[in-house]
Amino acid sequence: MKIRSTTVLGVRHNGQIALGADGQATMDKHVAKSNVRKVRKLQDGKVVTGFAGSTADAFMLLDKFEEKLGGYGGQLRRAAIELAKEWRKDQYLRKLEAMMVVADKDELLIIAGTGDVLEPDSDVAAIGSGAMYAQAAALALKKHAPHLTARQMVEEALHIAADICIYTNHNLMIEEPV
Repeated sequence: MKIRSTTVLGVRHNGQIALGADGQATMDKHVAKSNVRKVRKLQDGKVVTGFAGSTADAFMLLDKFEEKLGGYGGQLRRAAIELAKEWRKDQYLRKLEAMMVVADKDELLIIAGTGDVLEPDSDVAAIGSGAMYAQAAALALKKHAPHLTARQMVEEALHIAADICIYTNHNLMIEEPV
């Protein structure tokens, strides 16, 4: 049975960062759960992270990332790079099927199991099955509705993705780092 992904979107706009995700978990052609919490706050709310992919794999990566944050004094980029290095090198971790978007008040990054840590040029980071829909919507909002906050852009773009992607729902959770 194939487990479908989700949609996670982070936007940096006018000095603000917001990160959100839908709440749907899908197994094969069926919605297994509609209110999954795929966005988490770490480091007393200073870091937010969202994950897409296998839930068990994502939780393992979330734990590893939190360890790295603690080991590197909350430095987001350094923790992300160290996680990506370990993820790529470790025989067990390499098999994990998940991706993460992480952010603090200054940075927005995508972490992938291929060893990639990507800082998006456009200040829009999206992963999951509805990623391209959400990213396109967020880019259009940044260009044509610059008066919106980062949080409003994430919310609207995720709703647009949910209207298009059958693996994404309108039950959203959005967080902002402090």
